[in-house]
Amino acid sequence: MSRHMWAFLIVALLVGLDLGSKAAVMPWLEERMPSFATYNPDATPELVRDSHGHQRHPIAGNWLALMYGLNHGAAFGKLESFPSMLVLARILASLFLVVMIVRAPRGQFWNLAAMVLILAGALGNLYDNLFYVPLVPDPDKPYGPVRDFIDVYFEVWDYHFATFNIADSCITVGAVLLLLTGLFGRKHTEPKSDSGS
Repeated sequence: MSRHMWAFLIVALLVGLDLGSKAAVMPWLEERMPSFATYNPDATPELVRDSHGHQRHPIAGNWLALMYGLNHGAAFGKLESFPSMLVLARILASLFLVVMIVRAPRGQFWNLAAMVLILAGALGNLYDNLFYVPLVPDPDKPYGPVRDFIDVYFEVWDYHFATFNIADSCITVGAVLLLLTGLFGRKHTEPKSDSGS
C-alpha cells in the first residue's frame, strides 16, 4: 500500500474516532441535562455544576471534564456570523489538503502527517456543519453546529478553555507540526520499500 493510501486510511480512522466520540458522549451528556427532552433524572453519575454554573462530568480532577458545547463558529466561536463562508472555507481547505497529500513528495514524513491531521479535523467538523441536527435546532442557523465536549479548566486562573473535540485536537497538533517543519525544515526519509507515489 502506498504512503498516500496509508495517509487517507489514517484520515478515515481519525474522522471515525471524532464522529464516534461525539455520537457517544453528546447523548450521554444530554441525558443528564434538564434542559433537554431526553433528560433522565435517574441517570448516574449526575453532572457536577461548578462555580461558573457549568454542568460537567469530571474525568481527572477539576482540570479535565466532559462538558456539553455546540459551536456554530470556528475556533473560540469566531466567524459565527458568517456561516456560509465558514463552511465553504472548510470545504475548500479539505479539497486543498487532499491535493497536497496526493502531491506530497517523499522524504517529508512530518509535513505529510501534519496535513493528514488537519484534513481529518476539518472533515470531522465539516460533517457536523452539513449533517448534524441538534436536539434544539436554531432556525436562524443554516448549518449544524460543531459538537464539542472536552473541557479543560485552569484552576490557578479560574479559567475554562473553550470546549473542543477530537477534530479540533487534530487540527491543532497538525498546525503545530506544520509550524515546526516550516521553522526547522528537517526531512525524514520514508522506508525505501514504499513504491507508491
